[in-house]
Amino acid sequence: MKRITRCLFVLISVLCLGACAGMSMSGAPAGEGWITLFDRHSNLNDWTEQGQANWRIQQGVLKADFMRDKAGSFLVSKKTFADFEIYAELWVDSDTNSGVFVRCSDPTKVGATTCYEFNIWDTRPDPTYGTGGIPNIAKVLSVVKAGGHWNTLEIRLKGDQLTYRLNGVVTATATDNKLAAGHVALQYSGGIVKFRKVLIRPI
Repeated sequence: MKRITRCLFVLISVLCLGACAGMSMSGAPAGEGWITLFDRHSNLNDWTEQGQANWRIQQGVLKADFMRDKAGSFLVSKKTFADFEIYAELWVDSDTNSGVFVRCSDPTKVGATTCYEFNIWDTRPDPTYGTGGIPNIAKVLSVVKAGGHWNTLEIRLKGDQLTYRLNGVVTATATDNKLAAGHVALQYSGGIVKFRKVLIRPI
């Protein structure tokens, strides 16, 4: 009887661990002052679309998986921000080229020269600035693969200090003062990308 009870306990423990592993990590980070740019209750009224991807909201998730041209596409915030923290949750497949662009000086010309790009691209031909990097600014410090599972992105900009944390790991840091404020943009340039939460907190 004791052996059966012990086996049942082990089985239940394994099932619980499996359930926990599949649980959503979704939840607001600690502290006050967070502003919702997107969550499951949002619409896209606070964003402007650039390019021709099929951005839409499905079952509370912001998603894109098709592009009608090769130029890439962005959802650009209508508001601008200077010093801030961003917390985002996203899912990508292994071929996705995506990321979050910040301090974009021109909302109609989003790119690595007019914004700071916090990259998500596991298969970037030059992995130096792949997933976890800030292209042309900061190389990847710790290799983290984003494809096939939900990820947390934490971005912090305070003056000329930039920090990128992916799934709890600091993947890039930099000191750069070329951009002081601007728009936030979510990128789609191939593959599948899903955002289920994007929060920002001015600091």
